[in-house]
Amino acid sequence: GGNIVSGLLGGLPVTSVIVRSSANVDAGAESKLSTMLHATWLLLSVALIPVVLNQIPLAALAAVLIATGYKLCKPKLFTERYKQGWSQFIPFIVTILAILRTDLLIGILVGLVVGFVFVVARNFRPALTYAYDDGDCLIRARRNLYFIHKYELQKSLAKVPDGANLLIDLSSTSYVDLDNVDIINAFIKGADFRGISVIVRGDIAERTAPLINAPSTGVRYA
Repeated sequence: GGNIVSGLLGGLPVTSVIVRSSANVDAGAESKLSTMLHATWLLLSVALIPVVLNQIPLAALAAVLIATGYKLCKPKLFTERYKQGWSQFIPFIVTILAILRTDLLIGILVGLVVGFVFVVARNFRPALTYAYDDGDCLIRARRNLYFIHKYELQKSLAKVPDGANLLIDLSSTSYVDLDNVDIINAFIKGADFRGISVIVRGDIAERTAPLINAPSTGVRYA
């Protein structure tokens, strides 16, 4: 009912209607008239020939949906998701299989759960890496730093020995929480007394480096 009224007014469907939109585009539709005509034919069919509509096999309707979905989901999309890594590819494939095995809503929920598992697993991995070689130290942020990473940052800075040359690499981040900036600045204050030289490699957005009281170097894009 809602789809009919919305369509008659030339609006978007109340619920997603992929087949209608795809069929209209394939037929060369360029205006709201296509949605209005679709709603008109649907209304007339339901009102005048409901018995005929009930004779359409559900398997045939399912085949139309799958065929339309296949046309929209090109093989290139699978390749792109695969190149983005398992954390993107597995939820993508699981969602598709779950939808085919159950229904649209359950399939999407299953995909959300799988995607959430990957997000949680990724956030449990260390956000910072520490390396030391012959007086040179590197502390590199692998992703954005939030207040939950304060302790990890403090542990990494505590490993820096006296007299070292320290590079804090933020080039893989677009945001660093101010709590972490304060921790870095507090470390820099005491670094001079320990003979530690500190250089910061700026974040992608170039917002954090100006807040840190240390010389900065260019962003590493590699």
